[in-house]
Amino acid sequence: MNQIHNSNPLEVGHFHRIDINLYPLFIAIFEQKSISKAAQLLCISQSAVSHALQRLRVQLKDELFVRSGQKMLPTPYAEQIYQPIQIALLAIQNIAIPQQDFQPSMLQSIKIAIHDEIEPIIFPQLVNHFAKQNLNIQFFSSKLDRKNMLADLSAQQIDFVIDLVQPYQANLQFENLIEDHFVVCTQQAEMDLSLYLSSPHIGVSSRRTGLLLEDIYLNRQQLSRQIFLRCQHYATALQVLAQYPNAILTIPQSILKHLHYSKDLQIHALPIELPKINMGMYWHEHVKHNPRHQFLRTEILKIFNSGQPT
Repeated sequence: MNQIHNSNPLEVGHFHRIDINLYPLFIAIFEQKSISKAAQLLCISQSAVSHALQRLRVQLKDELFVRSGQKMLPTPYAEQIYQPIQIALLAIQNIAIPQQDFQPSMLQSIKIAIHDEIEPIIFPQLVNHFAKQNLNIQFFSSKLDRKNMLADLSAQQIDFVIDLVQPYQANLQFENLIEDHFVVCTQQAEMDLSLYLSSPHIGVSSRRTGLLLEDIYLNRQQLSRQIFLRCQHYATALQVLAQYPNAILTIPQSILKHLHYSKDLQIHALPIELPKINMGMYWHEHVKHNPRHQFLRTEILKIFNSGQPT
């Protein structure tokens, strides 16, 4: 297997054989897992990426990426060299591109990937905050794609992902913005644990399969409920709920506050203790010292640490 020898002294004479332009291409393919997406990111043709990858394979004496279905997956050697190449390119970029003091007036856009149920909680606060600073900014909200969030953040296709707390991923940093909790919506006038577990439930998830968050928590306490409808949006669930007197919807309180619902519905405290729901922003660690990104993180934290949202 190829090895990386970090202790070797710098041999300047070797560099005439090294095409440094191949290495950003390596990073793009590694993070996008796709020749076509890497080509789009680098603004070159797909055939140019394929030919350049072949040259890099010859230079490094490794296949680097193998096709698996629609994806280009890295070889063990590619996994090994990814971080050293990324660190080296960032160091070159910081030297080669003159740094200037960041001024808020330079800010042109903010791009955030977010679940559409969380968007009403975040974006009105976000737009209002920056409008007060008289900044001419374009705001972009895009659909959250958890499978590709690391690649999208690394390639700076988006500035942040705003989502529920997810299992740890290397190279991602997280800051909590909102602490929330579940409440119960139903036409039933009273609510206790026995009634909660025996009643028909509406579940909400954008995923086609898999347990809902509240069911994961219930299962940990060896409890379960019966879901008669699984839909994608809480607004839909609230409309259906108005037609079924015995049905129950479990919903984060902050999301419920931004939705319209029938006056016949009752809002009850959850009759069982479940963990708090934490929502926050994710970003790639390689932008943590970027002045623009530091400014954005500071301002967003000001919004959601000021007690405005609940």
